[in-house]
Amino acid sequence: MTEQQTPVPPAPHKTPSAPVRKDRRALRAVLRWTAAVVVFAVVGAATAYGVTRMERTDVPGLATESDGRWEYPVLTRPPLPSGSPGPFAEANTAGTHHADLRALLLSAPKGARDDKALRGTDGWLAEKDFLAEYAAKDDREELGQHLTDHGLRHITARGWTMPDGTRTRIYLLQFDTAAVVDQLLAPYLAPYSGPKFPLRGAGTSANDKTFPADAVVADVERVVYDETRPHGVEQVRHSYLAAGDTLALVVQSRKGGARAVPFQQTVTLQSQLLG
Repeated sequence: MTEQQTPVPPAPHKTPSAPVRKDRRALRAVLRWTAAVVVFAVVGAATAYGVTRMERTDVPGLATESDGRWEYPVLTRPPLPSGSPGPFAEANTAGTHHADLRALLLSAPKGARDDKALRGTDGWLAEKDFLAEYAAKDDREELGQHLTDHGLRHITARGWTMPDGTRTRIYLLQFDTAAVVDQLLAPYLAPYSGPKFPLRGAGTSANDKTFPADAVVADVERVVYDETRPHGVEQVRHSYLAAGDTLALVVQSRKGGARAVPFQQTVTLQSQLLG
């Protein structure tokens, strides 16, 4: 008789060992990539934060080229004597600048070399030194006589040269009243089409129509000229300003070409000090 065998139950299902190792390797790879992504995200966020905290000019490739403006000190008007009105106050019918005229000169920008010849004596410039700005001897004589006839009180001046060779000269001429300054400015000194008296080295100058209209300073009348092309060895830009009892002349010149932006900046800032 054949011995009856007890049936053997099937063995429980087991996952083969090799696939288990593969799954673990895959899991470790996923974890490594996840960690790497997190690290890169943190580093990227930190870099982005650093960029946003830096000045634009500190970031390579994002530096903004300068538009040519100079770095001037903050404008500060000198104090008025006690009880004295400003030049454009209603009570000041003569338009008198009661503050020291020498303190109303625009300060030189950063990097400038002072022009000692314009310092004068105690800050006051001789009339002949101002007239030397004009090219022709006959013009100097005529203008000098007009200044005397109109009661010129005194002149103060400041000049400097920038590292790029741009020379700036600013002259402030004070008279008894604003009415006198108005008579001198137009149409005598500064007709719209071009100046009556050419400056040294300027050749022919004409009204500068490119000067920004929004740079107007209240109560200050301005006439601006630029040397017409072709200019000589240097280009000369200049402007007359009338502000109350004070007439100003701002001149900038440079070999090869006087840039428009620093000239516009200088004229506007000097106007603000006088206004």
